[in-house]
Amino acid sequence: MNKLKMHSPNLTEGNIAKLAELFPSCVTEARDEHGNVKQAIDFDQLRQELSDHIVEGPQERYHLNWPGKRDALLAANAPIAKTLRPCREDSVDFDNTKNLFVEGDNLESLKLLQETYLGKVKMIYIDPPYNTGNDFIYEDDFSENTEEFLQRSNQKDKEKNRLVANTDANGRFHSDWLSMIYSRLRLARNLLADDGVVFINIDDGEVNNLCKACDEVFGEENRIGLITVVSNFKGRSDDKFYATAHNYLLVYQKVSFASLGVSLPEEYLKEYQEEAPSGKKFRLQGLRKRGDSARKIDRPNMHYPFYANPIDDTVSLVKNDHYHIEIYPFLSSGEDGRWRWGKETSAERINELCARTVGVEKRYDVFQIDYAEGINGEKRIKPKTIWSGSEFANESGSLELKKMFEKRLFDTPKPVGLIKYCLEHATQNNDLVLDFFAGSSTAAHAVMQLNAEDGGNRRFIMVQLPEPCDEKSEAFKAGYKNIAEISKERIRRAGKKILASEKHESWNQDVGFRVLKIDSSNMEEVYYQPGELRQDMLSKATDNIRQDRIPEDLLFQVILDWGVDLSLPITQKDIAGKTVYFVDGSDKYMALAACFDLDIDEAFVKQLAEYEPLRAVFRDAGFANDSVKINVEQIFAQKSPNSEVKVI
Repeated sequence: MNKLKMHSPNLTEGNIAKLAELFPSCVTEARDEHGNVKQAIDFDQLRQELSDHIVEGPQERYHLNWPGKRDALLAANAPIAKTLRPCREDSVDFDNTKNLFVEGDNLESLKLLQETYLGKVKMIYIDPPYNTGNDFIYEDDFSENTEEFLQRSNQKDKEKNRLVANTDANGRFHSDWLSMIYSRLRLARNLLADDGVVFINIDDGEVNNLCKACDEVFGEENRIGLITVVSNFKGRSDDKFYATAHNYLLVYQKVSFASLGVSLPEEYLKEYQEEAPSGKKFRLQGLRKRGDSARKIDRPNMHYPFYANPIDDTVSLVKNDHYHIEIYPFLSSGEDGRWRWGKETSAERINELCARTVGVEKRYDVFQIDYAEGINGEKRIKPKTIWSGSEFANESGSLELKKMFEKRLFDTPKPVGLIKYCLEHATQNNDLVLDFFAGSSTAAHAVMQLNAEDGGNRRFIMVQLPEPCDEKSEAFKAGYKNIAEISKERIRRAGKKILASEKHESWNQDVGFRVLKIDSSNMEEVYYQPGELRQDMLSKATDNIRQDRIPEDLLFQVILDWGVDLSLPITQKDIAGKTVYFVDGSDKYMALAACFDLDIDEAFVKQLAEYEPLRAVFRDAGFANDSVKINVEQIFAQKSPNSEVKVI
């Protein structure tokens, strides 16, 4: 019977396997630092495979490089043997909520989430440290190799503070920041759905480096926006040359993001002065191309005639007795112009067009009818590249949080309106949203608020390190020992406030969240390093599970390892005197059935197999005898042939 591996996936091994399929001649063998033979890639041969000429030595090329980049890549790919332990006392509606709050280092969190949420996140929003010289960045240990990293990650984290100051006096000021963000972005990209999108807040200090790093991770062709957000109307008066009034929002798609658009701002409605017989307000937009590339010679195939009906101003592409006034696009200079639409598009959307006479000469021109209400009752437009308004200002974020806690507990939290605007045009229905620099969890607040307004049931995953609060701070004096505590309390208070306000009837009213804390693996060290077994460790070999772990801890490590959704409902049943956890509800065809009790016999296994779970897991030391352990797979093969059975 196979064992679960109980650590995050080794991304390097996966990458080697993919390359081996494409370029089998590049696969070779090498010895690691322990002398063991392992599969490796012959990079010289791979370079030759990807070149149309002989490759000799390193070539000059356009790319972003910095000291520590290779180490950051190794850190991103290296597996960790840690787990997520449920914390019911910190959670809200633990058994029913679809939302998650992961407490711990975000690099480790992203690794632990890889198998479960691979390609499932619709939107990522992050507000990472800006590297101003006065803030903190994550301290990642890049000085050790993969084996050392794996070995260390089996132990409890001895570092109480994972954040360090990165002052501009540091000789690796930009490099350390890039290494920190690069490894996390590589892992985050894996979680995005193909139609997913990522929004990253940044300021002038690192915006150029961030763009280049993201171009490498996501592909330059997938950069879809560099948005200027007016975050401070007055500007920073202490700036030397110009009073900075903005930050940036860098936006990348994974493959094929499609914006849903945003609601038409009220100030735009004054442009919709005409009224159709139906009573709908509309405006006319010229179909003739203006500005650059507006001449016929630029796009000759988009210079063609329309024919107008002078009685009702409708247009056609076919001339007849009713449609006989010929209209071509002409520039104001009299030169031949072109239309914005090709002939095929005009034929498909002919009902959106009309003719009007313009100018003193009363010359006919063609216009697109643009209704204020839109096709489905709401007019939506593309977001602009400059976002300005009180809802985007940093001051709004500070006031929102101060009003909620009656104290200033957090520096420059992002406003709810900013993230809600991102959500409005990037997500819908049951989409999953991730923020792995959660801070005060503005993103979670925004998700719940928008759900309440439009009836969506978006879900969120927040990730926040329990960064200690300064003992002199208002937060510490108010009883909050770390940032994660503030973050969780903000979600609780925001949820209560939203439930007490007006809400959409279609919303499921999920304002809960399931707290999962990163911890050392549930397995004893000997489970991962059997070659280092000593005489005094033999007793642990009979039961490889740590003494301080409860069955629900084991359940969540199994859920992680098997890639099962961490937010699925969990039920607990007593079967033949044994405690069984069923994941994903119904009595038939549930995602997982787990029993970690001891003295498991064949009679119990037969009863459990009757439930026909897709997956079943037991404790390796939990069987009454070796005979039962041997027969488990045969019992399931007879009663539930589609079940996959493993042990921990």
